Amino acid sequence: MNFKSITFFVVFLSCLLVSRAEKVEVVVEGATPIAQTDEDFICVTLDWWPTNKCDYDQCPWGQAGLFNLDLKNKILEKAVKAFHPLRIRVGGSLQDQVVYNVRNIIENCQPFQKQDKGFLFGFSIGCLDMKRWDELNEFFNQTRAKVTFGLNALIGRKESETEKTLWVGDWYSHNARDLMSYTISKGYKIDSYELGNELCGVGVSARIEAKQYAKDMATLKNLVKEMYPNQKTQPKVLGPGGFYDKKWFDTFLDASGHDVIDGVTHHIYNLGPGNNPDVVRRVQDPFFLTQIAQTFKDVSNAIDKFAPWSGAWVSESGGAYNSGGQLVSYTFAFGFWYLDQLGMTSVYNHKVYCRQALTGGNYALLNTTTFVPNPDYYGALLWHRVMGSKVLSVMHKGSPYLRVYSHCAKKEPGVSFVFINLSKNTSFEIDLFHDLNLNGGSPNFEFKGHKKREEYHLTPKDGNILSSIVLLNGTPLELSDSLEIPKLKPKLVDGLKPISIAAHSIAFVTIRDFNAPACS
Repeated sequence: MNFKSITFFVVFLSCLLVSRAEKVEVVVEGATPIAQTDEDFICVTLDWWPTNKCDYDQCPWGQAGLFNLDLKNKILEKAVKAFHPLRIRVGGSLQDQVVYNVRNIIENCQPFQKQDKGFLFGFSIGCLDMKRWDELNEFFNQTRAKVTFGLNALIGRKESETEKTLWVGDWYSHNARDLMSYTISKGYKIDSYELGNELCGVGVSARIEAKQYAKDMATLKNLVKEMYPNQKTQPKVLGPGGFYDKKWFDTFLDASGHDVIDGVTHHIYNLGPGNNPDVVRRVQDPFFLTQIAQTFKDVSNAIDKFAPWSGAWVSESGGAYNSGGQLVSYTFAFGFWYLDQLGMTSVYNHKVYCRQALTGGNYALLNTTTFVPNPDYYGALLWHRVMGSKVLSVMHKGSPYLRVYSHCAKKEPGVSFVFINLSKNTSFEIDLFHDLNLNGGSPNFEFKGHKKREEYHLTPKDGNILSSIVLLNGTPLELSDSLEIPKLKPKLVDGLKPISIAAHSIAFVTIRDFNAPACS
């Protein structure tokens, strides 16, 4: 073999490695749904963190905290409006240090101040005046957001003299009552109230015993019933909003009482600290991503056993804690983790999934300074628009680097899929099979559509998964000259052809003539 032949062979081999395609048979069980989410499954957090919240020599929150956020910003407004509606959770680590100055009792009502000692997370008590509450609600009303408000659960308690970080005593509900009274008088709509942030189990900076927390949840439920007597408009009651601990959660749910808790909320930060250099590897590792499924399953099982009238919510999830992965959380690569989380939680019957954060920190859906959408914003928006609430079982025996989730299509007939290709070098050619056999066995038939498929293929700019620019069907998603959110138009593909999923890409696919009985 001469030099030219060797060169040609090496180049040819390289091309094969880069463009290697693997055929995969994906089986959908369309007879019955396996789970159901809320119609407005996608949720984001607006947090209280001030400008001087810093981690690892970075201060990535800027003016994104609730006291500082520019609520008149047109990009922010349009980004929220695009969801029709978007769930917004008002809360976070500092919510248990917020007091509500409804009666103007606090003369010097100030936001959080940096404190070295004597306060949680290094910040003082923060005071919310009603002028700012009015401004926030004007924004929520203008954007048609569904609001979950996180209440201060430490007010009225004191730290134990014998056990470090344990707070004791009953929750003081009067300040929450005042806020609800004012909110109702102004006609502001609240979808749900969540009590406390990361106070369950061993807690983060503070904790409350499970039976005490259950008692306080009953107090909140009774308060909500009193203040909102109309059951049709009565806000839901959520808790405990922290990290899952089996013993604590079982005790809490068992002691809470019938119909007290409408949503059992928990948090997920499974990628480690924000300065962990391994984050980018973890978001591409299917075996690592699957580990957290046990937590989702355990929470769902606990609810089935102790509170079957309730539902599971992830009320905060940022992947990497302490403001997100420094070089990863605002890039295309983070979408592998985020959309996989959405898929797994829906399979395990979670009703809502709240991303940390809408803006602020490295993990924000919108750039903290400019509010320009990061790649995950478009993934969230596509999920909200094409993935319905009924979840279908879907499986394949191909590469673990291909993740697949399926729901009934949103609003219109058909079935929608999200395909996540974690592989750098392998693309996939998908043939679909429809299994209508409730007793198991071989799939009934290979599905071949006669209508054109609607496909949305998301890829990173220049193939670099650490890019903050995402392409939809090959076109960069950018704001228009008038700062409008770009329209997300599908590519129409012959339904008889296999579905092609490029390496390191994410695809949403809707098939209108996939007639699953579960979706009828």
